[in-house]
Amino acid sequence: MSTATPFLRRALRHKSFAIGALLTAALLAAALLSFVWTPWPPAEVQMDAALQAPGASHWLGTDAYGRDVLSQLLVGARATIAVGVIAVGIGLVAGVALGLLAAARRGWIEELVMRVADFTFAFPALLLAIMLTAVYGPGMVNAIIAIGIFYIPTFARLARASAKAVWTREYVLAARACGKGGWRITIEHVLPNIAPVLIVQATIQFALAILAEAALSYLGLGTQPPQPSWGRMLSEAQTLMFQAPLLAVWPGLAIALAVLGLNLLGDGLRDLLDPRLARAR
Repeated sequence: MSTATPFLRRALRHKSFAIGALLTAALLAAALLSFVWTPWPPAEVQMDAALQAPGASHWLGTDAYGRDVLSQLLVGARATIAVGVIAVGIGLVAGVALGLLAAARRGWIEELVMRVADFTFAFPALLLAIMLTAVYGPGMVNAIIAIGIFYIPTFARLARASAKAVWTREYVLAARACGKGGWRITIEHVLPNIAPVLIVQATIQFALAILAEAALSYLGLGTQPPQPSWGRMLSEAQTLMFQAPLLAVWPGLAIALAVLGLNLLGDGLRDLLDPRLARAR
């Protein structure tokens, strides 16, 4: 019997993981579906159909410009996933590399990496986005860069702490005694053993990236028109709260469910990938 089968059984019995995986799958399905089908062109303006209530023609209604809300939500899922994947990827690759370097070399290199991480923490993603916008103008690329840079010290600290614990294990000491170099040990022994921790952290940071992208788009610093964005949909709906309150409900619900799903998925992965918790279950 393959080792994947017992893991899959435990995963399906884990409520947090199962619910999180279902919600995350729904997010991915919405983004993929938007590439082949939407009820209406998401950027099509129909002023004669503005602020329609949900009905047979527009299932979730229309906004102030007559654009179909469901179509915008489906296409907006693309930007959400793109920002999350790329930003977390930037933080994961750069941060893990720096963390592994600090754990392997120690001394002044470790101190330099940690001090640079501390300095980067002083510039939140929103502040970095504002700085990049002032120089290069607003846009999704600048939002991705800002969020990705903010995540680098997070992954660097986690990778360093986890790797330092692995460096004290007997099998690593045995590998050093056999003459293996620092980078070979890092690749063959350290990185595989800290990968579960990094996967869980990446899932959680993905959820935070969705919130960050929505906040930046809400402020006009993220995804720009005509590309739909959940955050900008919220921004446009705030002046119509009494006329069409559902315009704020749909994107807000989409953001909440996406973040909830990724957080539950991260919690479930943490439980399933931790050997102690796995044995307890």
